[in-house]
Amino acid sequence: MSARPAASRRTVLRGAALTSVAGLGLTACGRTEEGPARLTGPTELGPESEVPENGTRLYRDHNVVVSRSEDGTLKAYDTVCTHAGCPINKLEGTKLICPCHGSEFDATTGKALRAPAVAPLKAMAVEVKNGTMVARPQA
Repeated sequence: MSARPAASRRTVLRGAALTSVAGLGLTACGRTEEGPARLTGPTELGPESEVPENGTRLYRDHNVVVSRSEDGTLKAYDTVCTHAGCPINKLEGTKLICPCHGSEFDATTGKALRAPAVAPLKAMAVEVKNGTMVARPQA
């Protein structure tokens, strides 16, 4: 029976470096044990007046974006990227931009506009109660 050779110092250091980099990559992609906060029930976002006609507003603390059409209809979408689960924290006009890999979404339709994400954002229900917008997951 032959004995296995001991790992060289270089092999051990390379393995440690790759493990560290892999761990950072998972964090950067939003892949944590808990993951980003998501609505599990009705949640107050803020006054209805915060979303202008033909405009959008990103509620980072709740990972929700709300848009208002010209006729006043409100739409809401979950803003956790469908590519790698990162919370989207940037809104330019009506375009949401994921900080992890650059995916882009239309905040008025939820549609993926730029890869690597291809799936649309998940639609949320939104209603106004006493002047306050309330969002919740759709059934």
